[in-house]
Amino acid sequence: MKIEHVAMYVNNLTEARDFFVKYLGAVSNDGYHNKNTDFRSYFLSFDDGARLEIMNKPSMEDAEKTLTRTGFVHVAFSVGSKEKVDEITAILKADGYEVISGPRTTGDGYYESCVIGIEGNQIEITI
Repeated sequence: MKIEHVAMYVNNLTEARDFFVKYLGAVSNDGYHNKNTDFRSYFLSFDDGARLEIMNKPSMEDAEKTLTRTGFVHVAFSVGSKEKVDEITAILKADGYEVISGPRTTGDGYYESCVIGIEGNQIEITI
């Protein structure tokens, strides 16, 4: 069994799509729009076959995204090397995103950084 995709609602589909394309190498489909409900989405595909669906619809809730909330807390992207973790983290930081940890080796052996990415969502970048 494998996870087919993970989905997240976002306020700004274009900005969210561009974030994942620019920083994490996603390839986007042309998008989907249900004219009856005004639901919109993009599927973003990554090199290894993983997919992320970003979605938007009218009247969404946008609760505070604390780092210790219950439920899904972050999405982790494996970028292949320490150097790539360092490079992407530096680019995100230079572009104004908050780096909240790392790059570093964690107690359980991961080399990673954590960044508050698009719309306050935590993104982990690891080998």
